[in-house]
Amino acid sequence: MRRVLRVYPWQLSREIRYGLAKRTDVVGRQFGWFEFPNPARPEESLPMVFGRHWGVGWWSRRMSPRAAAELKAQIGEVWFAGDPRFIGVLGAPASDGSRPRRLRFLDQQTGADAGTRGVADWGATAEDIDRGRRAGVVPARP
Repeated sequence: MRRVLRVYPWQLSREIRYGLAKRTDVVGRQFGWFEFPNPARPEESLPMVFGRHWGVGWWSRRMSPRAAAELKAQIGEVWFAGDPRFIGVLGAPASDGSRPRRLRFLDQQTGADAGTRGVADWGATAEDIDRGRRAGVVPARP
């Protein structure tokens, strides 16, 4: 997480789609997902998933379709640092909304077999890929 936060600034995102259901376009284990706009094409959304199971209980209780409105409101806006084509850190706003807390690491698991070609299809430039590498991204080999 520290490497990501050194390279990418925090952004406050509102009305981000999320869910707990399995997505067919995501490979590997899934424990919930958030969709963020593609930086190269803002009209296109890319799903990012919780890559590890440990510690996602707080998030999943709020992401549940049957969650109470006051729980869902706690993730109505989220803090995000990263690039949805690669990697990111998600945070829920503190009670006063001034800073992120309950940080979770997110990664991109769609088209993992496409490697560098896949991220180029999402509009990632060589500079974007280099920035991702500084944050710890290792693109898969095609």
